[in-house]
Parts: sequence; C-alpha cells; structure tokens
Amino acid sequence: MTKIALITGANKGIGHEIARLLSGQGVTTIVGARDEERGRAAAERLGQPYVRIDVTDEASVTAAAKWIEQEYGKLDILVNNAGISGDITAVTPSTTSVAAVREVYETNVFGVIAVTNAMLPLLRQSEGGRIVNMSSELGSLAMALDPDSPFWQANIIAYNSSKTALNMITVCYAKELMDSPIKVNAANPGYCATDLNGHTGFRTAEQGAAIAVRLATLAADGPSGAYLEDAGVLPW
Repeated sequence: MTKIALITGANKGIGHEIARLLSGQGVTTIVGARDEERGRAAAERLGQPYVRIDVTDEASVTAAAKWIEQEYGKLDILVNNAGISGDITAVTPSTTSVAAVREVYETNVFGVIAVTNAMLPLLRQSEGGRIVNMSSELGSLAMALDPDSPFWQANIIAYNSSKTALNMITVCYAKELMDSPIKVNAANPGYCATDLNGHTGFRTAEQGAAIAVRLATLAADGPSGAYLEDAGVLPW
C-alpha cells in the first residue's frame, strides 16, 4: 500500500527537498504550505497533492487533517518542517523582546504541537507511523555551553530556545507513543543555504533533507526519541 506523507512548509527549501526525495521513493507526499499559490506551484512541480496549512492557525490545521482523512484515511509520515528564525538582529538575549520570542514559538513550538495532535489519529491508522521534527544543532544545550563549539557565539534566544523546546516535545511524544508502532525523532539538517538564513549556509537543502528522509522511512527496529544528524546522535 502506498505511504502517505505530509510535509509542512514544503513549498521551498529543505521542506521542498524532503517532499521531492520522498516522492522519488514512491511516497504520496502532500505539500503543506500556508501560501496557496506557492504551495500549489511546488506541488505541481513534484506531481504531488497540496493542502493549505498554516501551523499557527488551529482551524487551518484541523481542516488539513480532515482533508487528509477524507482523501487517504491515514497518514504514514509527518514531517514538522515549517519554521521561522525570527528577528536575529538583536545581539543579546536581553535586547530581544518577548514579542519576538513569542512569534518564533508560535510556529516552531506551538505549531508543531497543534499539527502533531491533529495528525495523530491519522498516524495511528498507519502500520508504522513516523514523526520527524526538524530541529537544529543550535537547540543543543551541551553544544551551546561548550566554549569550543562553533555555536558558542550564536546566542540567539528566540530561535535557539525554540529548537531546545522542540527537542523536549520530541521526547514527550516519543514517550507517550513508545508502546505503539509510531516513532518520533528530531532531525538536525545542518547549516543549509535557505531563505531562513539568507542563503548563507554551507550545505544544500538537499543535503539537509537527507536525515529527515532517513528518519521518515525508519524500519521497525529504528530509534524513537532520538536527536540525530547525518553523522549520528547529537548531544541534548
């Protein structure tokens, strides 16, 4: 039976590459995006379906879940890819406004919870559902506190803490679902050249998508509740 996947924020960047790579493996990959024009264009390029989903709008999330249920009756793969960097011009945590942090959390944290909760009933209809949360090495507490880490200077309170929170969200869902066939993992794509960072990254979006695709297609004996990148396990 054909697998069904939903990728949020799949109209461009890493999300689009995840959708492209999964569809290349024969997965029916639903391109999720809040901008209907861009989302439909991306889906047409891939020859895959599109659904409008704004992860910060629970009505939109609920409508997307209902559409997937009507069209497919299940979901095998959910990749929570939609994310924003927020205002990174503030040079210190103390110069970052609460409003700026809240804006990032609406997408990177609360949006993931909203989408995951809405899609879980569909994932439970799968023989082996997979949830992949797109995190970042900037969410690692251990690396953030290491003066020798290349990320020591990247003290960006909104984005970094949102990814740390996302890592705990991953663990919480993995624990809840540990007695089910659903696996939940956090993926670090690395520093990829995307709109998120003004295309300053040294990795390609395709390279960043690889770990997500691997976790989305894990075998039954694969890990759950893990924080992984291409090279292996990352420190929390």
